[in-house]
Amino acid sequence: MKYFLLKIALLLTFSASAFQSGIEINSIYYDANGTSLDSISAHLLAEDIFKITSEKPKVFTSDKAISKNAILIGKIDSEFIQEQLSEEIPASFQQQKESYYQGWSKGKAHFIIAGTDARGTAFGVFDFSKLNGVSPWYWWADVPVEQKTKLDFPAESYFSKEPSVEFRGIFLNDEDWGLQPWAEKTFEPETGDIGPKTYAKIFELLLRLKANTIWPAMHPSTKAFFHYAGNLRMAEKYHIVLGSSHAEPMLRNNVDEWTKELGRFDYKSNRETVQNYWEERVAESKDIDAIFTVGMRGIHDSGMEGVTSTEEAANLLETVIADQRSMLEKHRGKSATEIPQAFTVYKEVLNLYDHGMQLPEDITLVWTDDNYAYIRRLGNEQERSRSGGAGVYYHASYWGRPHDYLWLSSTNPTLIWEEMHKAYQMNAKKIWILNVGDIKPAEYSMQFFMDMAYDMEKFDAPEKIEKHRNQFYKDIFGNDFGTEISAIRKEYYQLAWERKPEFMGWSQTEPTTGVKPTDYSPFDFGDEIQHRLNAYQSLAYKTDSIFKKLPADLKDSYFQLVHYPIKGAALMNEKQLNRDSAQKYAKQGRLSAKNYQQKSMNAYDSIQQLTEQYNQIISEGKWNGMMSMKPRNLPVFHKPEFTDSIQLIEKTPSFFIEGGNHNQLPNFYKGIDANFYMDIFLRYENEVSWKIKKLPKWLLVSKEQGQLSSLEEKIEERIFFSVDWSKVSEKEVNSGDFIFKLGNQKFKIHTQVKNYSLPKGSIIERNGLAIIAAENPDKVENTDKFYWEKIANLGYSGAVILAKSKEHKSLISSTIANHPSLSYEITTETVTDTAKLVITAVPTHPVTKEQQLKIGVQWDDNPIQVINFQTHGRSAAWKENVLKNLASKELSVQIKNKGKHTIKLYMIDEGVALDFIILNTENRNMPYSFIGETRTN
Repeated sequence: MKYFLLKIALLLTFSASAFQSGIEINSIYYDANGTSLDSISAHLLAEDIFKITSEKPKVFTSDKAISKNAILIGKIDSEFIQEQLSEEIPASFQQQKESYYQGWSKGKAHFIIAGTDARGTAFGVFDFSKLNGVSPWYWWADVPVEQKTKLDFPAESYFSKEPSVEFRGIFLNDEDWGLQPWAEKTFEPETGDIGPKTYAKIFELLLRLKANTIWPAMHPSTKAFFHYAGNLRMAEKYHIVLGSSHAEPMLRNNVDEWTKELGRFDYKSNRETVQNYWEERVAESKDIDAIFTVGMRGIHDSGMEGVTSTEEAANLLETVIADQRSMLEKHRGKSATEIPQAFTVYKEVLNLYDHGMQLPEDITLVWTDDNYAYIRRLGNEQERSRSGGAGVYYHASYWGRPHDYLWLSSTNPTLIWEEMHKAYQMNAKKIWILNVGDIKPAEYSMQFFMDMAYDMEKFDAPEKIEKHRNQFYKDIFGNDFGTEISAIRKEYYQLAWERKPEFMGWSQTEPTTGVKPTDYSPFDFGDEIQHRLNAYQSLAYKTDSIFKKLPADLKDSYFQLVHYPIKGAALMNEKQLNRDSAQKYAKQGRLSAKNYQQKSMNAYDSIQQLTEQYNQIISEGKWNGMMSMKPRNLPVFHKPEFTDSIQLIEKTPSFFIEGGNHNQLPNFYKGIDANFYMDIFLRYENEVSWKIKKLPKWLLVSKEQGQLSSLEEKIEERIFFSVDWSKVSEKEVNSGDFIFKLGNQKFKIHTQVKNYSLPKGSIIERNGLAIIAAENPDKVENTDKFYWEKIANLGYSGAVILAKSKEHKSLISSTIANHPSLSYEITTETVTDTAKLVITAVPTHPVTKEQQLKIGVQWDDNPIQVINFQTHGRSAAWKENVLKNLASKELSVQIKNKGKHTIKLYMIDEGVALDFIILNTENRNMPYSFIGETRTN
C-alpha cells in the first residue's frame, strides 16, 4: 500500500504533487441513511485529525451539499458512496464481512472510506487514523499523538481482506480490583459502576483493534450489563456483538440477576422458573447483534446444580439446549440454525461433552485453555467439519486454583501464538475471546491477540512474533526507544516464564495456603536466587534508564505499558527471594539474615509506592483505582513475615562453599568457563580476619584476604574461584589444595580440574549433571508428514522443539523405531545403575481427544521407553506444571561405562514441546532454573 502526503494548512490542504495546489478541505461527510457507527466514526475521525493537526474538520451528513475535497464515509453499496466512486468495486469484495475500501472519488475530488458493513467502515476509518499516528491506545494508555502538518493518504485504491476470525473480542472479568472501582469512583461516578460511559470507551478500543465482540463484566461487584439501559444502547450504537461468558446462558448475568426469590438454579426441580428467566432476556434482546451462550452451569463458575452423575448432566444439557433454541426461534422469528450460538466447553463441561452429549451442528463449539494459556484440546477430524465451526476462549488473566494471576500481565506472547496458531490451523476460527481482566495492564496481550484474530496470515511463522512486538513499541515510542523497549519486554516475558510474579510465594489458593520457601537455591548452581535477582535488577535498571531518557509526553504511557509491570515483577521477586534468603541464612546462623529481611521489607514498601504512583500521579490521576497491588489480598501480596529467627549454632565465624561440601570446591572442567563461590560470614557480633593461602598455580580467586566486622556492618563476604586455563596441564585431572584461614582456624580445601579430550560443543557430565537444551540435537530425523520444529523465545532454555503433524494424527507405538527422532550425545564420567534421566517439556495438552502427549525415550541401545506428559483435570501434577510452566518425566538409566552415550527421543504424538534434558548421575538436588548446557566451548 503506497502513500503520499497530504498537506495540512490552516485547514486540510492537498499537496500539489497529488492534487491541485491551494485546494482546501475542512469537512467529513457520512451517509445520512447509514448507521449510528458511521456517525461515531466520522466524529472520532475529526477528533483524531484535531489531535494530529490542531485543526478539527467539520462533520456533516450526506444530505448536505458536499464541498470539494471532503472525506466521505459510508457503506460501499450505499447510494451516497456509489455515486462518488471512480472505479468498479468487485462483487467478491462486497460479499466480504467487515472489510473496507479506501480510494479516491471521480476526479480525485474526495477521499472515500467505505465498508462492506458498519464495522468494516469503522475499521477503515480507524486504520486511516492509525496510519497517521493515532494509536488504538491513545486513550486507554495515554499514547500521545505526534503533531504534524501532513496526513498520509493512500495513493492507490486499497481493499482490505476479510478478518481471519469472524467474532473477535474480550471478556471483562475479575474486575473487582481495577476496572470496577476505577469506573465507580474515578471515571463514571455518576453511575457508580461500569456503565455506558465506560463501555463507550471500551467499544471504541475494540473497534480500533478491529475487534467486534464483548463478554461484559459479571462479577458481584458489578451490576449486570442489562441493568443499565445505556449499556445496551451503547453496544447497539457501536455495533458491538454482545455475548456472555461460559457461565451465563442466554445473555443472563446469574450473579446479579438470579435472586434468592427465584429458588434453585436447577433445571430439574425449577425448570419453569429458569425458562422464564432466560426467555425474558431473549425477548428483550431479540433485535440486537448477539451470540447466545447455550447450555447451563451453576450460578457462577461452578458445575450444574441438581444432577448426580456425568450421564445425567449430559442428558439434561441436551434438553436445556433444545429448549433454549426453541426460545430463540420463537423470539427471533428464524431457524435456530441462522442464529449465532456458542457452547463453551469450560472446566467440567468438556467432560459432559466428551461423555457423548449431542450438540446441534450449527452451534459453535468453543474450546478453552486450562486458564493458564494451554488449550485443553481442539477438534478431531469430525469436529473440525461442524457447520457451526469452532472457537477458543483464552486467558491473559485468571482468578482461581492453583493461583490467581490478576496483577501483572506476563503470559509469553510466543505461547499465545503457539496455542492460537495451532487452533487456527485446526479450524477453530469462528470465535476468539480473550479474558483480559481489567484490560490494564494486559494492553499488549490484547493487541497481539486481536491482531492475530484479524489477520492470521501475518503470523504464519514464529519469527513474526518479535516483528510484531518491535513494531508495537516503535509505533508508540519511536524507532530508537521502541527497539530498546521491545528488548526489555522480551526479557520480562522470559523471566516470568519460570515463575509469574503472582506465583513467587509458592502458595496456592482454593484453598489458600501461606507463603512458602521458593525452590530456588542460594546454596548451589551459582546461587540461583542471586542469579534471578541480578537478572531482574538489570531489567529494572534498564527500564529506569529508559524512563529517565523519554520525552515528558511519553512517560505516562511508558509507565503503564512497560515500567509498572517490569518494576512490579522485579520488586515482587526481590521481596520473596530476599525473604527466602533470610529464612535459609537464619538457619545457618548468619547475622546477614537481618539484612535480607530488610531488603524484602524495602521491596514491599516500593511496590506500595509504585502502585500509588500509578493510581494517583501519572496522567494526573486519570487511572486512580485501576491498579491494585494485592488483588484478592492473597498471601503472596502481603507484607513479608519471617518465621525463622537467626539460630545461635556456635559463636564462631563460618563459611559455606557452593554445593555444600565443606572441604572441596566443585570440580572445574576444561572447555566450560565457570566460577564457584565461597561465603564467609559472622554468626555473632565480632571482628575477624580471613586469608586464602597456597593456591594451586592455575586457581584464581577474586580476593585473597579480608576482614569481617559487625561494627562496620561488614558481616559477610562472597569470593569467587575460577581457573587460569593457560596454566592447566594436559593431564586428565589436575588437582590441588589450598589453605583457608578464618581467625584462628585453618581449613584445607581441595580442588581439581578435569580435562575431557573432546571436540568443542560436546555435552559432558559436570559435577553429577549433564544438561542439554532440546533445541540442540546432534541429529534430527523427520518425514514428510511428521516433523520437529524449533520455536524460539519459549521455555526455560529459551527455545523448544515441537512435534508437528500435518495430518493431526498420532504415530503408532509399535513402529516407534522408525518414527521421526532427535538424537543427543553425552559424555559421562560416572558409572552407576541409579542415574536419573529427566525430560522436560512445556505443559501443553493433547491436541485432540484421540491423542496423548507421548514420546519414546531410548538410552544407548536399551529398549525404548514411552513417557506421557499428559495430565488430567486439576490434578496435583497439572497444578505444579502450570505454576512452573514446565512438565517433567524421570527415567532410571544404567551407565555401564564412562564416555560417550546417546539419548534418542522418538515422536508419537504431536504437540509435545520439548524444553531441556538433564542426566543426574549422583542423585543431586536439581536446579529450579535452567542453568545452561554443560557444553564445551
